[in-house]
Amino acid sequence: MPQSVPADLLEIAEALVPDAPLDSARLAEHGNMHHVVLFPGVAAVRISKRPMHAAELPRRVEILRAVAAAGLPFAVPEPLTAVATFGERAAVAISWIDGEGLPEGVGDPAAFGPLLEALREVEISPALEAVLRRPRRYADGLGWADILNDEIVPRLPTKWRDGVRQRLDALLALDEVPARLVHGDLGGSNVHFGEDGKLTGVLDWDMAILSDPAIDVALVATWHGWDVLRATDEETYRRAWAWNDAVGVGHLHAVFRANPCRASTVSSVPSSLGWTSAADVPLALLPGADGTDDTTRETRTSLIYQVRDQTTDSSTTHPRPQHAYLTGNIIETGTDSYRLAQTRAGAEA
Repeated sequence: MPQSVPADLLEIAEALVPDAPLDSARLAEHGNMHHVVLFPGVAAVRISKRPMHAAELPRRVEILRAVAAAGLPFAVPEPLTAVATFGERAAVAISWIDGEGLPEGVGDPAAFGPLLEALREVEISPALEAVLRRPRRYADGLGWADILNDEIVPRLPTKWRDGVRQRLDALLALDEVPARLVHGDLGGSNVHFGEDGKLTGVLDWDMAILSDPAIDVALVATWHGWDVLRATDEETYRRAWAWNDAVGVGHLHAVFRANPCRASTVSSVPSSLGWTSAADVPLALLPGADGTDDTTRETRTSLIYQVRDQTTDSSTTHPRPQHAYLTGNIIETGTDSYRLAQTRAGAEA
């Protein structure tokens, strides 16, 4: 549910979209790196939360331009203004995309099949090549497999390492495929549908890369349900499962950026593997415990996460006077309780 807009953010949004009706302005509920001020039917204004995000905004705008020019059969946000600076913040107005995202666990295979196919078939233009990363398995210690093997797995408790390595080995055993356009955060509020159930557009291309299209397939499945992939061929399904089975596909952004963000990824691993007790997560592995610099952290707004037992629907909270996490991103420090979201128990039941 969108919220009212703080005065400082509204002032920035008005500067970029001066003709927008201010009484319609709302603050989007989700926004990890940016505040997003919504002017329904007119525009959305992305405003960076931290200096590191302000520095990245011009590149993200270029990603939108390149994706918008790719000829996708659905709407994508297009920049309406240049990136503007307001003190330590940067902001840009982008075009409005109609429709709404679907709740978790809801999705029609007939809608997602064409979406995934369209992404897979996009011609990789020079513009896309110029702005999108191609994550490599091995790259002098900075490939995503290097980071998982050398930085993440050794910092896990001994009893978990063999299982993680087996899953990672299964992923690495897949043949490499030609890199395609991968959205990187596909599902939920980023995929909009109209009242008629038809796809209207795809938002938030910040995590886009050139890589295995099965990554997007796995992302769709982890939010909307693996049943959404009924029409997917067996090989794509197998690859999607392997991408998610290693450490959870939603936690791989940091390693794809060749940035270990070690505490962030390590603290996310237990939930993606289906471990059921937050008490199993050592304090030494939680973000902040190793003195990780704030510039490697991305914020979240809630300190409550869910732990589900694999055999019941009951939930419990466990106090941890540390940072908590969600999908690999680190939130502000606090002393509230948190829960870890288990993502695989249902899939393995």
